[in-house]
Amino acid sequence: MNAHCVQLGGEQLAPHCCPAMILSPFLVAAVVVFASAVTGCPVLCTCRSQVVDCSGLRLFSVPPDLPLDTRNLSLAHNRIATIPPGYLTCYSELRVLDLRNNSLVELPAGLFLASKRLSHLDLSYNNLTHVVADMFQEAYNLVHIDLSHNPWLRKVHPQAFRGLVQLRDLDLSYGGLSILSLEVLEGLTGLVTLQIGGNPWVCGCTMEPLLKWLRNRIQRCMSDTELAECREPPEVEGAPLFSLTEESFKACHLTLTLDDYLFIAFVGFVVSIASVATNFLLGITANCCHRWSKASEDEEM
Repeated sequence: MNAHCVQLGGEQLAPHCCPAMILSPFLVAAVVVFASAVTGCPVLCTCRSQVVDCSGLRLFSVPPDLPLDTRNLSLAHNRIATIPPGYLTCYSELRVLDLRNNSLVELPAGLFLASKRLSHLDLSYNNLTHVVADMFQEAYNLVHIDLSHNPWLRKVHPQAFRGLVQLRDLDLSYGGLSILSLEVLEGLTGLVTLQIGGNPWVCGCTMEPLLKWLRNRIQRCMSDTELAECREPPEVEGAPLFSLTEESFKACHLTLTLDDYLFIAFVGFVVSIASVATNFLLGITANCCHRWSKASEDEEM
């Protein structure tokens, strides 16, 4: 502060001598507003070192305002059923998001468009029914995704994880999946751990491409193979998924040649002729029996 703006001997100086002192209340207010926007903590939650913990509070909805510099957000063990569209838009520093053990049925489109730094996402123990295409769009730094223990999860879109080349750990265990397109996993070049056990897998012809891919990756991709079992068809119910061999899918590769089609057509023609001849003979026999019966009645009279 300018030395001429200091009170000397209790004498009050003119206000125009201290413009900084006049503006200081406005500066303080601005600083307070900015600080509250950055460091304000939601009611009931605890905040420390860019970590916001709102877990186990029986929340039915997500807290409306978070510190803008939040890096780790835990909303686990609540009763949250929906997340508003654009909820994460302002939190571009977010690295870890924990939403396990809630009541989520679906996620809004574009939820992760601003989450370019997000690396760990936990959606386990919810009620998700499907994973749509590009659900994790723009969250290209995701390393870990946990979708386990979603009992109603029956469909994963072939392009659900498109672009997630950094993804190392994917957990799809203990859901309701019966089939899984190979396209879901093909683009995940960095995948190290894959969990698929505890699902009601249908081990039909559609399972063969996925099983071949898994066998080729098993050396460098850990999987819970001992927990992955077939639910259908009945002849392989309860069989470990990886116990199936190429012989198991032999019937899926049966193809018919031109000779096969000609033979089938010939057999069909013969069967048709035989059917017509049989019906003709049966008709004649029935007619003869009717005449013989009538003649017998006339003789008795």
